[in-house]
Formats: sequence, structure tokens, C-alpha cells
Amino acid sequence: MQQLPISYEDIVHAHERIASVAHRTPVMTSTTADQLTGANIFFKCENFQRAGAFKFRGAYNALSQFTKEQRKRGVIAFSSGNHAQAIALAARLLGIKAVIVMPSDAPQIKIAATRGYGGEVIMFDRYTEDRDAISRRLAEERGLTLIPPYDHPHVMAGQGTAAKELFDEVGALDVLFVPLGGGGLLSGSATAAKAMHPHCTVIGVEPEAGNDGQRSFRSGQIVRIATPVTIADGTQTQQLGALTFPVIQQRVDDILTVSDQELVETMKFFASRMKMMVEPTGCLSAAAAFSQQCDLKGKKVGVIVSGGNIDLMRFAELIQGDLPIS
Repeated sequence: MQQLPISYEDIVHAHERIASVAHRTPVMTSTTADQLTGANIFFKCENFQRAGAFKFRGAYNALSQFTKEQRKRGVIAFSSGNHAQAIALAARLLGIKAVIVMPSDAPQIKIAATRGYGGEVIMFDRYTEDRDAISRRLAEERGLTLIPPYDHPHVMAGQGTAAKELFDEVGALDVLFVPLGGGGLLSGSATAAKAMHPHCTVIGVEPEAGNDGQRSFRSGQIVRIATPVTIADGTQTQQLGALTFPVIQQRVDDILTVSDQELVETMKFFASRMKMMVEPTGCLSAAAAFSQQCDLKGKKVGVIVSGGNIDLMRFAELIQGDLPIS
């Protein structure tokens, strides 16, 4: 069996590194959600994490392991928003210069927050330009260390701490739903799940328009797609990572998709029933749990709510139906 890039021990060490700076986010329940599914659902609310998303976990774990020379030179990252904010905030806390390559159509709230945390933002067109190539060129020109949003063992291990905390708090789960973009959160969460409670079924969730992970999982090889058009901007990735994919192959049980309309309905549920704002990407896991694609009756279910960063006007327009969904 292939040697995988992260182990449960890496997640434990990551949790120790971030414990003094990351929020231990709440695990919340909803009688309405339980009635809708027939399950006992536990929501791990990473929308209450620093910088508004789980990404802070992996960013801080990665940057805290920089050498003295790397800290002096600085970090570069590319991101549609949540990894950008996380890197900028972690860099500020550690006294490191941060350069972030962001798509020009990223939510303004995410661009503003990244700059607010002290990051230098460089814009690009996600549909015509290659963010990887831009970032690697800048890294070489400026001597910066590139920390990608998901395909890095320190990032993957850091993201897995969210699932570890969920299991620490509620014990064994029958099913764990995890959002899937490039695979950092899913690979980390699956690693924690299979080590802590091996019988837990781990399910990744993507938007219908961006089902490259599902296709890769079922074909046994990485499938690359065009940039998907979806309101779940945090999952507009074109393919899984070279490091995340083998972990997903070995430790994930299935990958499902949900529609943008289902994401909007889930946004409405969180706002009306649980009184919290969740971005479309953050709704992926809950939307899958509500979709009845899996029989959850009588089961104990974990749902990772990955983030809450969305422009207030965009949020209002989506839940009021004033914008085309995709």
C-alpha cells in the first residue's frame, strides 16, 4: 500500500501547535435537522474559526514550521479567499510577510479581509490565467515560500484537527460529511476519522458543477476539469492534489454532489433555524445530509461546516432568489 503523506500523529502534533491560537469551534445541534434526517447531527462550526473558516488551522500549522530563513523571506499563497485570509492572519501573528494571489472575482469581503490582515494581494483571472504559474514565478523572483491551499502535508494535517476536535467532543460517529475542493480538509478529516473511529463512514461533498473529486475517486485517477461555475467559490478547484488524492482513495468511503439550489436552501436553514451565517461552500456537508442520498435514520452524524465568509449583499441576494444560482 502506498505511503501516505500524513498520519494521525501529524494531526495530533498539528493540534498541539495551533492550540494556543486557533479557536476550538463549537459543536452545535438542531432539533429541526434531526427531524429532517431522522439522525442525530452534530455540526462542527468552523464558520466561527479565526478568519472565518477552517483554513486557519492548516495555514498556522504550516507557517509555524518555517525555518528562520523562510520567515525572513516571506510566504506566498494562491486562494479564492479563505486560505488567503488564513495565510495573511497566520503570517501576521508570526511576523512573516505574506503575498496572496487571488482571483479578481473573489468575494470582496475575502479580498478586504486578506488586505486587512496585512497580506499583499495580487489579482488574476481564474478563467484565463494559471494561478499556480503566477505564484511559482513570484516565489522564485522574491524568494518566497509557496504554501498551496490544500496540497501540502502541513496544511492537510492542520485541517484534520477540526475532525479530531469533533470526535474528541462527541465520540464515535456513524457518518462524517466533509466539504471537498482540493482535498485538504477531506484528507485530514478522513485520516483523523479512520484512526480514532475506524468504522465511521467518511463522505466528501462537492458542488454538482465541480465533481472532479467524485470522478477521480470512482475512476482511480485524478480527473481535471475546467474551472466550475458554482456559488461554492471555495471549491472552484480543477482537480484534487497529488498528495490529497491518495489519502482520499484509501481513507474516504464515498463522494457525493449537491446542487447550488440545495446550497441556497441550506444557507436559509442555517440562518433561520440556527441563527448563523454560512457561506455556500460551508453548506456542502449539511446539504448532502439533508438530501436523502444516504439513509441516516437512527445514525450519529458529523457535519463539518467549513466557513462563513460571504458578502452580506451576496448572502441576501442568494437567499431571496434575486440572483441566478449558476
